[in-house]
Parts: sequence; C-alpha cells; structure tokens
Amino acid sequence: MKNYKIFTAILLLTLFSVSCKKDYLERTPGAAISEDDIFADPALAARFADNAYNYVITKYVRFNDHRGCTAQASDEAVSGNSEGSVTSLNRGLYHDHSNGPSLNDIYGVWKLMYAGIAIQNKMLARIGEVPPAPNASVPIFDPKRVEGEMRFLRALSYFELTKRFGGVPIVDKVYAVTDDMNTIPRSSFAQVTEFILKDIEVALTKLGTDADYGASNYGRPTLGAALALKARVLLYAASPLNNPNNDKTKWQAAADAAAEVMKGADGLAKQTYALQATYGDLLNLPSSPEYIMMRIKGPTPLAGEMMQDFSMSPGSGGAQGQMNPTQNHVDMYEMANGKAITDPTSGYDPQKPYQGREPRFYNNIIYNDLAWQGRKIEMWTTTDADGKTLFGKDYSTTITYTATRYYCKKYWPEVYRTVGGSTTLLNYLYFRYGEILLNYAEAQNEAVGPGDVNGSVYAQLIALRKRAGIQAGADNLYGLKANMTQDEMRTAIRHERAIELSFEDHRWYDIMRWKIGAQAIAVPMKGMNVVKNTNGTFTYTPIVLGPTFQKSWTEAQNLYPIPRAEIYKSKGVLTQNPGWE
Repeated sequence: MKNYKIFTAILLLTLFSVSCKKDYLERTPGAAISEDDIFADPALAARFADNAYNYVITKYVRFNDHRGCTAQASDEAVSGNSEGSVTSLNRGLYHDHSNGPSLNDIYGVWKLMYAGIAIQNKMLARIGEVPPAPNASVPIFDPKRVEGEMRFLRALSYFELTKRFGGVPIVDKVYAVTDDMNTIPRSSFAQVTEFILKDIEVALTKLGTDADYGASNYGRPTLGAALALKARVLLYAASPLNNPNNDKTKWQAAADAAAEVMKGADGLAKQTYALQATYGDLLNLPSSPEYIMMRIKGPTPLAGEMMQDFSMSPGSGGAQGQMNPTQNHVDMYEMANGKAITDPTSGYDPQKPYQGREPRFYNNIIYNDLAWQGRKIEMWTTTDADGKTLFGKDYSTTITYTATRYYCKKYWPEVYRTVGGSTTLLNYLYFRYGEILLNYAEAQNEAVGPGDVNGSVYAQLIALRKRAGIQAGADNLYGLKANMTQDEMRTAIRHERAIELSFEDHRWYDIMRWKIGAQAIAVPMKGMNVVKNTNGTFTYTPIVLGPTFQKSWTEAQNLYPIPRAEIYKSKGVLTQNPGWE
C-alpha cells in the first residue's frame, strides 16, 4: 500500500497528472494548490472526485499495455506469442515475479485499487467542506451524488481485490504522514464483503438513474449500477470458493439482489434495462438498453492500439495476431438447433465444422474460409507440386499468426480494418443486463433448484438463447432439456455463461470462484489443423497444441498470492494465501 501512503503524505496532489495537464493544479507557474484550496473550490473538488475514475479497470486487453487478457489465461484462448503476458497466470508461476506483464492483474491491480481508495477516502473525509458554487444554475459539485459515486467506486475497488485475493486490508480513512500504513492486517473475505455491502447501501441512497444524470454523465454509476454490483458481490460470496459449506441463504441473497435489478422501473433501480435486440455488436455501441454501466473506448486510432497490434490477423494488416480462441472454447458452441456438437442427432459434420452453428459462434469467432472484409479468411496449409508447404494469408508458423487457426471477432469487429478504416470503438462493460440474468439464474438454481420449464430459472436462459437466435424447437425451450435436475441446470447455466459472456473478462474469475480449474484449465489446449485440398475443399483435424500453449492448475490458483513486496513491507503482518507461502 505504498501508493496510498505517498498520496496522503503530499499536498501537491501529483496524482492528478494521470489524467490532467501537468499545470492543472497551478494558479500561476510554480504555485501549487494545497488540499485546503482544492476543497474550498467546488470546481476543483469536482475534478478531484472525477480523478477517482482513473483508478478503476477500463479495458479487457490490459496486460503488457495491450497485449494480453484473462481470456488467454483461461480456456477461452491462447496467446499466439505463447510466452509473456499470460503464461505466468495460467501456469501458476506468478508468485516469484516482482514485476512483469502478469502482474498487471496481481500487483498492478493491488496498487491501482489502493491508490483509488486513497482518493475516495480523501473525498469522503472532506466532502462536507466543499462550498456550493455561487450563481450556478446547475451544481458544479453535488455532494450527494459525489458521495454516492465515491462509495460505489470504493466498493468496486474492494470487490476487484477480494475476487483476486480474498480478504485484504481495509483502509477506510485518511491516515497521517506518521502512520505506518504497511502494518494494517488483512481482514477476512467476509469482513471485506460486509464493508463493501455497507458502502453499496449508502450509495443506493445517494445515486440517481441514468435519466437523472443526463447524457453528459453517461457511464457514471447509477442506482442500477450499484444494484448490479451488489448482485455480483453476493454471487461471488455465495460461490464454492467463498461458501464451502454451501449456505443456501447466501445464494438466495444473491438471487434476490439480481432480481432487484430485473424489476427495473418497478424496483429500487428505477431504470428499465432490457436485452439488446442484437448480440454481435454489444461492445461496439455508444449506448444500449442492455448497458448498466460501461466505459466508452473510442473512437481511438487503430494503429498501435490493441486491435491492430493484438487482435487482427497480420494478413489483414495487423502486427501481431495474438488473440486466438481455443478449440476447447469453439467446441462449446452448440448447433443452431441448440444441440451440443457431441449429440449424434445435432447435425454436426466434423468436415464442415462451421456450418449450422448457433449464431453467437459467428458473432465471436473468426474461422477459416469466413467471408471477411471483402475476401475469405485463409488459415490453411497446402503442399505444392514440389512438396513445399504453402500457407494461407492468415496463418503461418511464425508467432505473429494464430496458434489455433482462429481469431476473436469480439475483439476485431469486421468494420475495423487498416484499409478504409482508422478508428476503433470497443467499450468496457462493467455491467450489462445479460449478466444479471445469468447471475440470477445461477443463484436461484443453487438456492432452490431449477423449478419447472415455466419458472424463473428457465426463463432467463430462454431469453438469452432466444436473443442469440437459437431455434425454439417444438417445446419452445430453445434447445434446453426439460425438467432438469439442479446439477443439470448448473451445467447448463455455466455453459450459457461461457458463451454469452465470452471474452468479457468473466471466464477466468468464474473458473476461480467455481473451483473448476482442474477441469477447465489443466486439460489439453487444442486448435484446428486446416489443410487445403487440390480441389479447393478443406480437411479439418482438431489437434493438441504444443507444450508452450498448455496450462496447469493447482488449488492455490483459486486465489492470487498477496504481492510478495507487500508481505515484506508489512514485516509479516500480512499473511499469505494458502499454497503461496
């Protein structure tokens, strides 16, 4: 927590330089503004509060700047570069690292969250000192709203810590320069969760709806966002990792919290959310009825950003096509009739593996022979008359091309191209309505079971699968089995979550909270071998990827280790997570 101590020790507030001009806190060159000056000026105080938004997670591809993501650590994808930003995560090697790409999600997040908590605590401590702006028709600084936002952001910051580390030190006030910040012990997961929920309850009395904020404040937390955070916090608290005795009341609390969001205008949220009619552009719109809280990303230059330098095939102008979905993930997608490809009645043809799949497959995955940006994607090899191996435009044995013969469409929408296009729009969604439906279904199933096909658990999966475009079938169950047991429904919900929320920064943490790493991570990672035949057809053969793409798992990986540097600074006050001593 060194960053927090530094922050409290200075009055020049240099943390503003993250998002503002270097001279922002100077009235005249060389004349710094003190803390007292800032909180005596409503305009400066408002900008101080807004600075807290620089200390939240804002993008999916965040490792090593923009060359790695949790999807590649999980079973969703591998990195075409096979080394670097994600291998420390999925092989459990990160504890011995004091710095490096993998620490973006460990020590980087630890430091980022506590730096943000420092700003939130400072603002909450001094909010009562900020005077109203004279002669302002619209408040420059609304103390009620600002307190709600700071409470929400602090709750979100602590949740990001607990989902990675479990219990962490609770820093809930501004400390003096002479205080030893390094010797605050860890609170338990339950204690931190209780602290988070208290902040959320206060936020619920302070925040308004999207309509209250208006278009200029779109993206700030609202009542709906606070309820969505509460639902997610309670879902994690009820999950096997944090609820080893399977206390059903914890699951019911999570279900009830999700249901509160689903009530919309009739409930506390006072905001009606709905599934967007289309699934394929969920990350690429400036607004949506499905967005509960989001961070707009764009329009930004394509060159040098994650799309050109991470997601795009070099054959289409990309520099490093590193975002490669696995065959493990691809095989999860059912057929359009809702049947698994392993079902002999599904109609799946291994030599036409991309025909007749459910529509979300086509929204999320770029595959061989796909019509794409005015041409066909070429991820094949062939042999010429002299026995020489030739490669399609989008595949090579070099590390800059896909390792699996897939690219991720969710991170590379077709409209983004180096020829005829130069900007990107890829939002970071904190909460969307589709997740809330899944959260409710999971928690309600664990609390009381699936109920019948007309019940609320079935209804959420049906709504998502109907939106996706899966065929209804004669029973109108969209491929779902009737009268499922609780175990069968659990499997169905987890499957639906893996598809619906794919590449949205959920799968890796779901694997941790469900404690299923041995089944999902420590299994062979696969790709597809594609051979172009002389008659122009293709032969498809699933393959096990090489050893550099394989992953491992131990039970210790259900939580990240507390950063070793923090253990050292605490002189042993901070205890380490099991298995990382």
